[in-house]
Amino acid sequence: MVNRRTTLMLLSGSLIAPRVALAATAREITWDDLLPPGVPYAEIIGEGDMDEANDTWAPIFDENATKLNEELDGAYIKMPGYIIPFDMGSDGVSNFMLVPYVGACIHVPPPPANQLVLVSASEPWPRDKLWDAVWVTGTLSTHLQDTSLGQTGYSISRAKMELYEW
Repeated sequence: MVNRRTTLMLLSGSLIAPRVALAATAREITWDDLLPPGVPYAEIIGEGDMDEANDTWAPIFDENATKLNEELDGAYIKMPGYIIPFDMGSDGVSNFMLVPYVGACIHVPPPPANQLVLVSASEPWPRDKLWDAVWVTGTLSTHLQDTSLGQTGYSISRAKMELYEW
């Protein structure tokens, strides 16, 4: 005798059709999302020092510059940015810092830690596209880490990459 639960399962097709796993959709974020809730960007960078002879400005970061948005730890995200490579192979770059604007970290000083993402790509990004804006998709981790280019607050491993379309 077929019980009521089995009848409902047969009618709904759950015993007949295999279950299909849906791919997770990445949450699209911006650089502002990396700031901790309630901390505006203006409260991260102090006045700083202007070197008029060299026409450079060295901002003074306060303690908010290393505060991270812990709500994003473990989140599957997609965000735009620019590549500052750590190393480059014949296939392209796999390890880099994702930055919010062209030339960040190349020109002193780097942005604050909560505006830098350390990225390890699943496949090398082509050398001839290093100056292009990119989308980076992956699981974001929150932790401070020192690199040769500056302190980062976030990282993504095995990131998927694609060209950022305007």
